[in-house]
Amino acid sequence: MWTTLNRGDIGLALAVMVILILLILPMPAMMLDLFLAISIVFSVLVLMTGLFIQQPLEFSSFPTVLLIATMLRLALNLASTRLILANGHEGTGAAGQVIQSFGNFVMGGNFVIGVIVFAILVIVNFIVITKGSGRIAEVAARFTLDAMPGKQMAIDADLSAGLIDETEARRRRKTLEDESSFFGAMDGASKFVRGDAIAGLLITFINIIGGIVIGVAQMGLSFSDAANNYTLLTVGDGLVSQIPALIVSTAAGLLVSKAGVQGAADKALAAQFTGYPKALGMSSFVMVILSFLPGMPMLPFLALAGLSGWLAFKSSDTKKQTAMKIAEAKAIETAPKPAPEPPITDALKMDELRIELGYALLPLINGRDPGSSDQLTDQIKALRRQIAGEMGVIMPPVRILDNIQLAANDYVLKVKEVDAGKGTLYPNRFMVMDPSGGQVKLPGTHTTEPTFGLPATWIEAQFREDASLRGYTVVDPATVLSTHLTETIKTNIAELLTYADVQKLLKELKGEQAKLVDDLIPSQITVSGVQRVLQALLSERVSIRDLGTILEGIAEAAGFTRNTNSIAEHVRARLARQLCAANQAPGGYLPLIALSPKWEQAFLESIIGEGDDRQLAMQPSKLQEFVGLVRDSFEKAAQQGEVPVLLTSPQSRPFVRSIVERFRAHTTVMSQSEVHPRAKLKTIGSI
Repeated sequence: MWTTLNRGDIGLALAVMVILILLILPMPAMMLDLFLAISIVFSVLVLMTGLFIQQPLEFSSFPTVLLIATMLRLALNLASTRLILANGHEGTGAAGQVIQSFGNFVMGGNFVIGVIVFAILVIVNFIVITKGSGRIAEVAARFTLDAMPGKQMAIDADLSAGLIDETEARRRRKTLEDESSFFGAMDGASKFVRGDAIAGLLITFINIIGGIVIGVAQMGLSFSDAANNYTLLTVGDGLVSQIPALIVSTAAGLLVSKAGVQGAADKALAAQFTGYPKALGMSSFVMVILSFLPGMPMLPFLALAGLSGWLAFKSSDTKKQTAMKIAEAKAIETAPKPAPEPPITDALKMDELRIELGYALLPLINGRDPGSSDQLTDQIKALRRQIAGEMGVIMPPVRILDNIQLAANDYVLKVKEVDAGKGTLYPNRFMVMDPSGGQVKLPGTHTTEPTFGLPATWIEAQFREDASLRGYTVVDPATVLSTHLTETIKTNIAELLTYADVQKLLKELKGEQAKLVDDLIPSQITVSGVQRVLQALLSERVSIRDLGTILEGIAEAAGFTRNTNSIAEHVRARLARQLCAANQAPGGYLPLIALSPKWEQAFLESIIGEGDDRQLAMQPSKLQEFVGLVRDSFEKAAQQGEVPVLLTSPQSRPFVRSIVERFRAHTTVMSQSEVHPRAKLKTIGSI
């Protein structure tokens, strides 16, 4: 039995069954007193809970509680009605002491007063509190339902933006569903209170009329005695039932009107009333004026005026202190904090490209020089696009720093923080060069152009037009620096192509080329192998923009060799059209200086080793002779206005190139297999 009572669901079921039994079976007066006391205490508990909760959803069971409280009062009304009509002729204690006490206390010996007080309580409950609560619940339910799609979309948007996680989104959706269900249930539950008030009126009317009829007609009482007994009992019974009903109605009104108010009712009201000290001050002023009106009691108004004034002063002082605390907290937050010490790992970071400037060159980057106007930064941006278009490589960012250890007009170019070039610039001047390579005949500072080593002169801005009229090439300081940077990047571009860059290039391939990458890597060659092949091409300034053709060549060569240099030579043959077009003369032909059979035989005889271990072992004297012949041949071609390529056999090309690049780094060395069949050839000479 005790275990059964400890079960909450069984206990609630038994309580509901007891209420239903009270509607049918008669109840002794002593038990009626007990249940009436339970009804009053239960209604007070509901009211206090409604006052102290923080949010309406904390009392989501209120509609169920309201139904149980209404059923309990109606059952007690029916039980008391049975006792009143059956035993009312015996006196005013026929329905228990609770009803008799309420009747005597409110009526004060006059049943007319009791009827009027009871009627007023019913009107207040039915017309004012119940009607208002029902309307608020109805509107709240409608607006909550209308706002559900928008709130749901807001939750989904926050989840998609990453502002909340899935757990928080689930919790918000559950809260939204609970709000909709709660306010919908409150809209229906408010009808219980309204029906309870109507039922109270009808039961009171029936009890008075029926009691008087029974007392006079059946029990032989006089009309006066019957009216006194039954009216006192009926009004007492009505008060005992209507006061709990009024309390529960008030709780319902507090609960539905609490929407949008956070915190307990006392704290919310106190915070909002004292949030405006001027309103309290004006109220105090009005009450002082009212206290001096003729016939008005001065003491109550002055006391209230003093209380309002004191509250206004205290709330104003509290508001100022709160504002000061907020300002202090904000000042602490915005106060400059000591810069945190950078982690030691920052010392390991390396700039791929860096330009260090002397202090006199800073106008080139901050736009103070009217001749440059941010040209350096603009030209670097254009250079990144140019390198990508010409070489097929995304140039790494360039970091520009001032270096007080440099001379005022000097600059240094660094590749991976190693010096790769230097020069001197004059921000307010222009560099002038003679296209023929001679010395410029204009007043200025004679120097050497830092990129190609040609004679040049820095002139003042006033001689710029004169230099242009004489046919000289005129270049501003920012262009000089960007040109030097361009050549430095092209010279070192193979080192700047990283493993991550190659991965990115491969991932950006689409369609059939992406399928080629899947077939090629890693079954035939690794990403590092592809990187070394691309670096071998870039070291000779061969563009890798046609990455699809390069990968096809790698796939072909990977079938018979794993040596990346051999693979690179095979890929060059696949790029014959591109190589011929890149070295084509303005006349549409490919100028050549061919390696004679004698030197071809000399190189082939000097190669030792087999397969991937082949090396060149030529006598130093013979190498010196070859270098001299190459230099003479290309200088003679330059005098004719030609920029030829050195043509060799495929077997000797890598070794010839390794020698030529040491003294003529910009000279292109091509093998016979790299000459496209449709290319127009012009032999300038031979070695």
